[in-house]
Amino acid sequence: MPADALSVAALILLTISAYGLARGLYRRYRHPLAQPVFLGASLIITVLLLSGRGFDNYRSAQDTLGWFLGPVTVALAVPVYKQRARLRAAALPLACGVALGATSTIAAVLVLAALWRVDGSVLPALAVKSVTAPIAIELARLQGGDPSLAATFAIITGTFGAMFGPILLTWCRVTDPVARGIALGTASHGQGTAAALLEGETAGAMSSLAMAGAAVFTAAIAPYYIPALLRLVTR
Repeated sequence: MPADALSVAALILLTISAYGLARGLYRRYRHPLAQPVFLGASLIITVLLLSGRGFDNYRSAQDTLGWFLGPVTVALAVPVYKQRARLRAAALPLACGVALGATSTIAAVLVLAALWRVDGSVLPALAVKSVTAPIAIELARLQGGDPSLAATFAIITGTFGAMFGPILLTWCRVTDPVARGIALGTASHGQGTAAALLEGETAGAMSSLAMAGAAVFTAAIAPYYIPALLRLVTR
């Protein structure tokens, strides 16, 4: 095997091992700092730094692993199909939760950003932080925002939502898997859905639909809702 291919294989093995270790720790201790994406990424970064490697060295492994995102996303349909009866029964709460969650999170972040006097050029990218990164990038671009910032905010939101969302819901005594799944998927997209799947199939299925629904709903209202809010908070 060529040296480059061997290096890529080693980095892929490192990624899988780091995630597997983090997932095992999270399932055992349920601590926010053991959240698989956060801890796994931290372990990978630490190993890269200690070995004198940079992100450019990791890019080939990232590209290879990125190919699996398509099949993995499609695989989310499996728990949705298995839970179809419960999903039909919860169709109204799901639709209301997604709509209210999407509109309120945009309004809340823009109001808080305005109160903290965040630079106005950052606001369009910040407004779409709760949808999955590819959609956030396009929505930010349409609003005149920075696509790179939109991707960064979306990833940070997903990571922190997956880390602290389950604990916050427990503190608020939200125990129903339907409600927990809707909340995690609406607010924290893919990473929130991964956290919901760790809680069970029902929460994971709800989160999968909420993630998709929030993306579609936000894309539909963004051209009208976000400019109106931006005019309001930047007066």
